[in-house]
Amino acid sequence: MMQKLSMDELHRISVDEFKETKKIPLVIILDNIRSMHNVGSIFRSSDAFLIEKIILCGFTPRPPHRDINKTALGATETVHWEYQENILDAIASLKEDGYKIWGIEQVDNSIPLENFKVTNTDKTAIILGNEVEGVQEDALLQCDGSIEIPQFGTKHSLNVSVAGGILIWEIAKAYLLKK
Repeated sequence: MMQKLSMDELHRISVDEFKETKKIPLVIILDNIRSMHNVGSIFRSSDAFLIEKIILCGFTPRPPHRDINKTALGATETVHWEYQENILDAIASLKEDGYKIWGIEQVDNSIPLENFKVTNTDKTAIILGNEVEGVQEDALLQCDGSIEIPQFGTKHSLNVSVAGGILIWEIAKAYLLKK
């Protein structure tokens, strides 16, 4: 019979240790996200994989808020985040700092996720857009490219927090597993 591991057996780091731990150079840009639960979920995934920071843009809800905390489970206290009203300013600032910017969107020249490669020295930022409208076209035009998650069912999109979790893991493993 299998038993769940206790919190001590999971060897989780403390909030202070998390803040001191080297982060992977991945920035998540959330632009005009409506759902506080989606925002909280992205915080939680970002904590799980030591993401450098989250940039909240436009009308994306910001901590502190109980509905964000409901899904973040404390990750708003560990993951560095900032607010920038205009996504184009966020993109320009990241580009100046040497980041490659990738929109997560279905466009005619998007790269299927399985063909997207990063090395453990790349500085990467991904943009997750509004739940209905997606990533703004003017933001996509400033990106180095777009990444698409292949889908094989009847739906043509994933929930933004699900898509974010998939992308965060796919990119993070290049750093965390030293590929």
